[in-house]
Amino acid sequence: MVLRVLPAVVAVCLLTASAWSGQGGGTLTIAAASDLQTVLPELTAGFERSAAVSAKVTFGSSGSFVAQIQNGAPFDVFLSADADYPRQLAKSGYVDPASVYDYATGMLVMWTRRDSRLDVMKGLPLLADAQVRRIAIANPSMAPYGRAAMAAFRTAGIVDVVQKKLVYAENVSQAAQFALSGNVEVAMIGHALALGTPLRAGGRFYEVPDRMHPPIIQSAAIVAASRNKTNARAFLNYLRSAEGGMTLRSFGFGVPTAPTPVRP
Repeated sequence: MVLRVLPAVVAVCLLTASAWSGQGGGTLTIAAASDLQTVLPELTAGFERSAAVSAKVTFGSSGSFVAQIQNGAPFDVFLSADADYPRQLAKSGYVDPASVYDYATGMLVMWTRRDSRLDVMKGLPLLADAQVRRIAIANPSMAPYGRAAMAAFRTAGIVDVVQKKLVYAENVSQAAQFALSGNVEVAMIGHALALGTPLRAGGRFYEVPDRMHPPIIQSAAIVAASRNKTNARAFLNYLRSAEGGMTLRSFGFGVPTAPTPVRP
């Protein structure tokens, strides 16, 4: 079953500015995984204050951005929710191999509306209950959160029961929209989305234990065709900074310890 809504497209502790300051003008264009929708506006705002460079962000599924970058989409930075995608692009020359690094680890949660009678704190076994008729997940062929959800279902031993209930969204943000609108009872989404408005106010969520699925390691890279590489490096260095890491943690992401700056 597939429900469709408009894809989300959004534009939009201090260290010294010299640590990541950009050079030259031009708007930085960022292709970002949908699970970053709540945190990235804060990150780009911090970067813009520090580097005096504007940033324009497009959100979507990580897998769909791979095809777009291969077809020449004019992005400068790729923020993937799947570590494999930037590395695949690096092997074929579409992103700068030296720029690829793991910037965060995502967390999978099970979300339901606050007015639902479902006790989401029962965890994954709840999904096998007859009260749960439809479950939204991001398309596993394109989105790592969808693959993580399927892995968690298998670990819990409920994959055969829930398979017929699944509603596939284009990305994890759309899965959240399906649940928020009431078109499904439950959505498997990123923790950061659950902390954002209006999901935080409108729902409750259960944190799926990390042991239930492979880690959701998220990686960044500079697009090889970018004409704005100086500012792209500056943004990735801001993302690695103490301020950037603090912002990521505040939205539930795990952050690597003391990552190495991106060099020219």
